[in-house]
Amino acid sequence: MSDWIQRNPPGTEDAWEPYTVSLRIVNWIKWFLLPERGSLEEPRERHPQQAWAESLYQQVQWLEHNIEYHLLANHYLKNGVALLFAGLYFQGTDAERWLQKGLRILQDELTEQFLADGGHFERSPMYHSISVVDYLDVLNLTQNSSTAITREITRKFACKVTTALDFLSGICLPDGEIPLFNDSAFGIAPAPSHIFGYAERVIGYKQPQRSTNLTIEAFSPSGYYVCRKASDMIIIDCGPIGPDYNPAHAHCDTLSYELALEGRRVVVDCGVFDYEPSHERAYARSTKAHNTVILDGAEQSEIWDVFRVARRARPIHGRIDKTENGEILFEGAHDGYRRLTGKPIHRRRISYDEQGSWVVTDELTGAGIHHMESVIHIHPDFTIVRAGAQSFRVEQCGELVATIEALTVCEATVELGCYFPEFGLSYKNPMIAFACSGEVPLQLSYRIQKARDQSTEAYRYANPVSLTLLSPRGERAGDENL
Repeated sequence: MSDWIQRNPPGTEDAWEPYTVSLRIVNWIKWFLLPERGSLEEPRERHPQQAWAESLYQQVQWLEHNIEYHLLANHYLKNGVALLFAGLYFQGTDAERWLQKGLRILQDELTEQFLADGGHFERSPMYHSISVVDYLDVLNLTQNSSTAITREITRKFACKVTTALDFLSGICLPDGEIPLFNDSAFGIAPAPSHIFGYAERVIGYKQPQRSTNLTIEAFSPSGYYVCRKASDMIIIDCGPIGPDYNPAHAHCDTLSYELALEGRRVVVDCGVFDYEPSHERAYARSTKAHNTVILDGAEQSEIWDVFRVARRARPIHGRIDKTENGEILFEGAHDGYRRLTGKPIHRRRISYDEQGSWVVTDELTGAGIHHMESVIHIHPDFTIVRAGAQSFRVEQCGELVATIEALTVCEATVELGCYFPEFGLSYKNPMIAFACSGEVPLQLSYRIQKARDQSTEAYRYANPVSLTLLSPRGERAGDENL
């Protein structure tokens, strides 16, 4: 801390960005509050050096005058958490003002940023997880402190957080991790299992038990639709790309999906590599990087720069049901290509039967002649072997995992895509592309058939990371593998 203070005087670029300052304020206070343990001594309180406390105070003063009203969203929430932490840690008129300002932000953003189904309005599972932990930290601190925050406020926080935790549980794949929709990567937020454990310690949360039978869930406000059976799962994205006033973390992933078979991710979202004006950033946000349809080489939403979106895809409808014959049917559509000649609309149907067969049907309506390409990104752990003109085998170490075949006449090719499971990590992955051209209405369909007698060993990609959490008693909970 002393070294950081010396090297980063007020105004230093990056180190004094409001978001960065907000993170540092909370982390320093957490560290100051942790009991200090010696090898032969009982726990004792930490006593920060005067220079550290003065720097922390100065950072809070600076943050108060640089709140990110121009961005709002998760940045604004972080500002509020930092002000509340500082208001509870310090004493005096400044501290009381920080507390009230932070509390006001947290109350306002609880209803603004969390949708009716519990999902975060930026539609990024990673930022959803981060925001849930933010409110758990606030509840942790307020429930274990003598504060003026009323029980009614903490009850409202806990109620909404519970809904958000249920949402997180509902969208996690069988490997226990989040889907990588929009700006999402492993290793940034705590792993879901540790968020659930933290929530149990703080608010007594119990994660819902999942049936091994065929089940469906519709998180319609967020736009996520889920079908599960045992350790197989598909999650489909048919929601808005994010809040209209800040779609910074949006990708062109409308009607895309991730698919897990026997606990292993087979069809994957590409994730996110960085937040720089790089080739990887442009690729990660592009339609080509997702398991959906590219029309005439155009983007669903007009992404530009690092965090910008111009005209954007909007879902027309989305629903998932069980049919009379016992099949699962998802139907959705978006208007992202209406700006093109003929005002085409992309409609997608995904059906599933209990024999392990997924049929994806894309239909283009509107007018004119168009070129339609549907892409399927396969996890880099698997290889693609051509089995016919329009069919492929998905294999791992020579063993069949699934077959993928086009059901309509089209051109079928295999290309290399990029998979970014963590920031800064890039892997080449096989990508199947089915393409056709013609006058609308135009249809393209393919089937993914799960192989029989697969291993049931669950697949986990993310490496363990370490995080220290506060226990409900305000003590050090210890370093845990996430």
